[in-house]
Amino acid sequence: MTDYLGKDTPKLGFGLMRLPKSPDDPKKFDMDQVKAMVDKFMAAGLTYFDTAYVYDDGESERAAKEALVDRYPRDSFTLATKINAWFYKDATAESVKAQFATSLERTGAGYFDYYLLHAIQPNNIQKYEDFGLFDFVREKKAEGLIRHWGFSFHGTPELLRDVLTKYPDAEFVQLQLNYADWENPAVTSRANYEVAREFGKPIVVMEPVKGGTLANPPERVASILKAADPEASLASWAIRYIASLEGILTVLSGMSTLEQVEDNVSYMADFKPLNEEEAAAVKKAQEALDAIDSIPCTRCRYCAPGCPMSIPIPDIFEARNRELIWDDREGAVRKYERVTKEAGKASDCVQCGQCEAACPQHINIIERLKGCAEAYEA
Repeated sequence: MTDYLGKDTPKLGFGLMRLPKSPDDPKKFDMDQVKAMVDKFMAAGLTYFDTAYVYDDGESERAAKEALVDRYPRDSFTLATKINAWFYKDATAESVKAQFATSLERTGAGYFDYYLLHAIQPNNIQKYEDFGLFDFVREKKAEGLIRHWGFSFHGTPELLRDVLTKYPDAEFVQLQLNYADWENPAVTSRANYEVAREFGKPIVVMEPVKGGTLANPPERVASILKAADPEASLASWAIRYIASLEGILTVLSGMSTLEQVEDNVSYMADFKPLNEEEAAAVKKAQEALDAIDSIPCTRCRYCAPGCPMSIPIPDIFEARNRELIWDDREGAVRKYERVTKEAGKASDCVQCGQCEAACPQHINIIERLKGCAEAYEA
């Protein structure tokens, strides 16, 4: 592994956002399983790990310390984390900058190989600028506490172009790229990818499996991929599709089980790009997906904490998609009733819009909640 961005970096990164929870405490992780997952990943020669200050209220960074930093030599892996200017409503420049020291303490990493301004989009870019965070990460790099700095991004190609023009020393960008969103006008995967390539920026990929959706796609999609290769996992198609693009630094997979790690490692430890026939199969799968009017929620849960009515938005959308994608109305009704039993219902929405401002998928959440209420509360 070299210090040059992307030269020898493995094409698969371990996203620490969806780690398995403890059966005894849903706010904690099952650390025995997390350690086994990290060990399997490292044993395959894969070394890139990604977390963030806000993930699981800090538990993700703490898990990185316990499962990785405390158990492996510091030069045997690379660790990325993120600073967030918008997640907390009462954030100030001082409180946000303090996240850096907290992240260092939580992870025990000593320094960060990759440090990102988290989830830049049109409604929060001003905060990152007003709080002086671009200069802040430059200072930390000069101090040797950051090896490379960049930003994750959930905006338009026009905004991405503006940011890269204004801050040309950003060393990489993290983009949501997957075959489902490649031409999605709300996510603009392809257009954002092309802008990053135009500026020569290495790309870290997030959501290659779209929050797990592409690991278990609708039958009309799965059948296309299974016909092309009955032995390949459905997740492998999504990850290999994106990893096959030029300019990719690494592709993050948010793994939740040891089985998922084993599957990903089986085809990414010795990565081979898609061939022409495989690429054609993914193209057919994209066309089949485009015909389904599902809710493109990835269950990142950025929308949920600030909801004044405590509506479990991702869970409600998961219930709705169960019917839209799988034609399982009975299961959708059961799930809707279960997730709203002790929380807000879709009809409780007061249309404050905070959820839509936080949503990196740019979902029209208010209208979608109205549809959920009509479907399950009539």
